[in-house]
Amino acid sequence: MSSPAVSSPSRPGPLRHLLGGRPWRAALYLLSSVPLGAATLLTLVLLAVVGGALSLIVIGLPLLLVLVLTGIPLASLERRRLRLIDPEPIADPHRDPDRTGLAAWLRTRLRERATWRELAYAVLFGFLLWPLEALVVGFVLAVCGGLIATPVMLAIDGEEARVLKIWIVESRPAALGLALAGVLLLAVFAYPVRAAAAGRAALTRFLLSSPEGELDSRIQELGRSRMRLVDAFEAERRRIERDLHDGAQQRLVALSMTLGLARLEAPGAPLDGLLAKAHDDAAAALVEIRELIRGIHPQVLTDRGLVAAVDDLADRSVIPVDVDFDLPVRPVEAVEAAVYFAVGEGLANVAKHSGASRAAVRGRLEKGTLVVEVEDDGRGGAGTDHGTGLQGVADRVSVLDGRLLVSSPPGGPTLLRLQVPCPAARLRN
Repeated sequence: MSSPAVSSPSRPGPLRHLLGGRPWRAALYLLSSVPLGAATLLTLVLLAVVGGALSLIVIGLPLLLVLVLTGIPLASLERRRLRLIDPEPIADPHRDPDRTGLAAWLRTRLRERATWRELAYAVLFGFLLWPLEALVVGFVLAVCGGLIATPVMLAIDGEEARVLKIWIVESRPAALGLALAGVLLLAVFAYPVRAAAAGRAALTRFLLSSPEGELDSRIQELGRSRMRLVDAFEAERRRIERDLHDGAQQRLVALSMTLGLARLEAPGAPLDGLLAKAHDDAAAALVEIRELIRGIHPQVLTDRGLVAAVDDLADRSVIPVDVDFDLPVRPVEAVEAAVYFAVGEGLANVAKHSGASRAAVRGRLEKGTLVVEVEDDGRGGAGTDHGTGLQGVADRVSVLDGRLLVSSPPGGPTLLRLQVPCPAARLRN
């Protein structure tokens, strides 16, 4: 028993293909290149001629700079126009400037390879590509349009119609036959037009897409998402701190006061002893929860900033600590929190492991980087792999693109150096 034949999906015929949307989008893509390419050519020529002629005076230099940057808006428009026939978008290869302002934007753009690739594309598009596209679309429109318009021209003239300046048609049946041939030829020409548009789109994608730019964009987005996670983490820490401060701590204070009043009214010694123990336990729990709140996010850091918070750490240290901080403005909250807990971990290690008699904490801004040093005169030997919590500090500051440097030779001294980016644009009063 023979199995039924499996029919393969049939491709649409020329007329059905013509009635679809793809050939018309391809024709629109090629046709829209003509005015855009002509405008690009005119712009390039004018800027080159006028800027070159005036290059000896001040006004010519900005014109030449505009000429170099001409490819940027053109490439942006081309990426959008490409969506007519190619649904996959091209990522913008340009990265965001490090600072705000026109000077920073120009400096960033002129250093990018994508800017020069887009200028080369603008030159190629203005001088070569759009004339070829105009030739392809013009040929199809002239041939098919001339054939289809034969009956109209015959009706206007009344006696004869010259078709494509080649044939002379004098009868209506012949004119209708040429019009039908024009429709069929238009359906046939739809395939090469679509192929030409696909080739043009592939060339545009090759010239305007940049693997390095896409990688930079992904890296920037990763950095932004990482900062959003840091901000969300800090907000959650603050929420927990508020809940403990306004909820559990207040309840413990009320409980401690109630137990104190109960001791004053205790009828007997045995019950008085139990109340005293409960009162002491409540007081100890209150101290622990206050320390926990301070460890989550100290109020002094929120109210008075990093310098005051580090001073508070030094005051509570069991080892004398000299503080020398020079911060003209406050960093953002994420930087403040990371540096505060790093300094706290460093001073805790000094007290627990170093055997030092004195420590020092120094902080300053150096070219947009917050540099903080924790130094002691102890026995040395500290490192990120010794279970002292320094690895956690290194991981925390690395989220902010910072780093932790440790110098702790045997016999000391130990120096912890934090370097956290803190550009002026991200500083707050």
